[in-house]
Amino acid sequence: MSKSGKTDAASDPVIPLLTAIGLSQPKAIEAVKSPKIAAELKDIVETYGLHTRAGEKMDDKQAGLIVALAGQLVKADSRPEEPKRAYVVEKIVAGQLKSVDQVTAAVKYVESHPTPIDDADFDTQCGVGFSITAAELYDQIANYVTSAAVSGWSNLGQVINAARSIPELRWANTLEVKNTVEKVFLDKFGAKEAAKPKVKEPKKAPAKAQASVEPEPSSRKSIFEEGFLGQLHKPGENPQIRPEFKEKHLAVTGGQVWTRFPPEPNGYLHIGHSKAIFVNFGYAAHHGGKCYLRYDDTNPEKEEAQYFESILEMVRWLGFEPWKITYSSDYFQQLYELAVELIKRDKAYVCHCSQEEIKASRGEKSGQLPTACVHRTRPISESLVEFEKMKDGFYRPKEANLRMKQDLTDGNPQMWDLTAYRVLDSPHHRTHDKWKIYPTYDYTHCLVDSFENISHSLCTVEFVASRQSYEWLCDALEVYRPRQSEYGRLNLEGTVMSKRKIMELVQKGYVNGWDDPRLYTLIALRRRGVPPGAIISFVSNLGVSTSLSNIEISRFEQSVRQHLEGTAPRLLMVLRPLKVTIENLLEDYVLMVEKPLHPKVAALGTTTIPFTRNIYIDAEDFRLEDSKDYFRLAPGKTVGLFQAPHPITCTSYKTDPTSGQVVELICRMEDGAEVKKPKAYIQWVAEHAASGSPVRIDETRVFHQLFKSDQPSKNFLDDVDPNSLEVIKGAMVEVGFWSLAKRSIGEARRESKERTEKASTREGTSPGDDTPHATSEQLVGNECIRFQGLRVAYFAVDKDSRLACLDEPEGVEPARKQGDLLILNRIVSLKEDSGKAA
Repeated sequence: MSKSGKTDAASDPVIPLLTAIGLSQPKAIEAVKSPKIAAELKDIVETYGLHTRAGEKMDDKQAGLIVALAGQLVKADSRPEEPKRAYVVEKIVAGQLKSVDQVTAAVKYVESHPTPIDDADFDTQCGVGFSITAAELYDQIANYVTSAAVSGWSNLGQVINAARSIPELRWANTLEVKNTVEKVFLDKFGAKEAAKPKVKEPKKAPAKAQASVEPEPSSRKSIFEEGFLGQLHKPGENPQIRPEFKEKHLAVTGGQVWTRFPPEPNGYLHIGHSKAIFVNFGYAAHHGGKCYLRYDDTNPEKEEAQYFESILEMVRWLGFEPWKITYSSDYFQQLYELAVELIKRDKAYVCHCSQEEIKASRGEKSGQLPTACVHRTRPISESLVEFEKMKDGFYRPKEANLRMKQDLTDGNPQMWDLTAYRVLDSPHHRTHDKWKIYPTYDYTHCLVDSFENISHSLCTVEFVASRQSYEWLCDALEVYRPRQSEYGRLNLEGTVMSKRKIMELVQKGYVNGWDDPRLYTLIALRRRGVPPGAIISFVSNLGVSTSLSNIEISRFEQSVRQHLEGTAPRLLMVLRPLKVTIENLLEDYVLMVEKPLHPKVAALGTTTIPFTRNIYIDAEDFRLEDSKDYFRLAPGKTVGLFQAPHPITCTSYKTDPTSGQVVELICRMEDGAEVKKPKAYIQWVAEHAASGSPVRIDETRVFHQLFKSDQPSKNFLDDVDPNSLEVIKGAMVEVGFWSLAKRSIGEARRESKERTEKASTREGTSPGDDTPHATSEQLVGNECIRFQGLRVAYFAVDKDSRLACLDEPEGVEPARKQGDLLILNRIVSLKEDSGKAA
């Protein structure tokens, strides 16, 4: 006995048993410190003769798993009976359970399952035989990083922890997961910046009250694990009219989350759709599932090919890849056959009422409860004949409709005999003239969700009343019933997102097309230069709930700034150039200055610019009248030049004889030892023909809010601000622009090619001739060239620009060519008020 009265662990008789099965002496001593675990270990080793098995001695790791098993058995709520314990022990000895995590899962499994144990199910639930390639591991983590809108290295710990919740990675090696996460971060965000030394700050007085403590990044839950999305049902938990429907559904999906993004191809997607894309693709990706892109093409009167192409392009641009691309029209024959079946079940009838009569019978004008249509009781055989006549083109549009026979006594208007089919005299882009009748959204949506085995039909709250009719129709036809769940839509103040209103703005010339950067269509935001990652981050940070997200534009723009702050290279730029001649420099003086493209992100590299006798500053950085609170350039005043070797002092100036405006400054470079550090620094670019400096910009477009108010009125055209577009001619940017432009496009092309090659080999992607498909070109445009004009704003190259150097082979020095046209779009100002401090 020791002085404390406890048995000396090193002399415990169980230790020789443990070393005999392969455990090291120090680990054996550690294991027997708990009397209960020591007793359990002794019983396991002796009962199964683990210490005497010839030729089956375990290694140190396996022996350690036996110790872990003993610990789990001691903690178990209900101790597994003998055959179950023996089963787990043999799995460890056979090398099939290889980690403590697997042993823990094994004990829980045998606790809750009867004997004999189902080997196949046990192996699946406990990760026996699990394997994953390095490429598969990388793809799973990269998809998670995109879906969770991870913004940079500060989220590393959070992602490593969250990766364990991805079903596909449940049994992946922890070290391999960690290394792969770091590789994904390196590829996506560049090299991790070295941490700066901590500076001891003076103690602050304690706050009077603190509402909450911000959790550490590693403890934060993913948006898909909390709130609305965290409370969604698990696959297979959605109720069914027949139990076999659940079994068949799970057999097809393997218990995975299957979602769909189902846009109508009748216009371009807007920022509100980015939330739907993020929710559907992101939720599936987070749970290791699959998401369809399904075109809801049931109204040929409003659908155009350009919209189909643009929808896929925007989904991919935001960082997601559809598992399959499908159409509601893929199922026209099945939908028709089920409509016939619905009639046969006396759940539908052909109605010949006019649209006005239908509205009146539904009480839409009077506010009264609905009354039965006069055709509601017609014989089933008669409705079958009439429906066939509808299909064969006997009726003109609005002369006949197929209506569902629902429940007119229900308080929900979505149960008041909705239309299932109508006659349309328009060719369909895929089925051409084959069909004269087309199904409605209310009829189509739930059935196609059923056909495609959707586990989570996620839509916005305006469809909450439709959930009842959704479920009614699935049950009326006795098919698998998906579960519809509704979240709040995203709306931005200060703009319009109605397709009808945007179409009116375009057609009447208030904006220059659907991609005018003053709009909030996704193609417009892309053209303006907004990075897709900024949009995903914005949506993610808003969260997902059942409430409407009515957000100010300023909040969106701030999210874009935050994204660009750490990712956009910085170039010297002057919007309104004012010539400066440095009189104490020689005519041929030139100093090549190497400068970083970002002061905090070394991975973005450096650029070299000239400093010469003739430079240009921004006209706003000079004024004739000086004052104590003004720190930029004025006669007799000294300022610094960003990243230039010495400050300058204005000694005189020249004016235009006609307008009296200052057109040139005469300055002196201050390079003496007695020169004080200037109080302000201003941006500049140098005149140096040999290096192509400065880069002259043909047109710089600055976009302001399109509408005068945050709530455009019903007469929204009257609310349009005629000064919402500002065009500046003759701006200049440093010569480093050319190498940045070529590198940006090159990187975008390489990434696009890699993504497209992966997308083309994904399971389920077999597009036909009429199906939009992934191409490298979808992800590459001039807007990939983004930078911060130092102290000016963030800019991107407009799609109308022509830059020949972008297509020249590697090794050719990029420069301006004959016929080039350079147009910049302001992405966002540096501050919300966009004004410079004096």
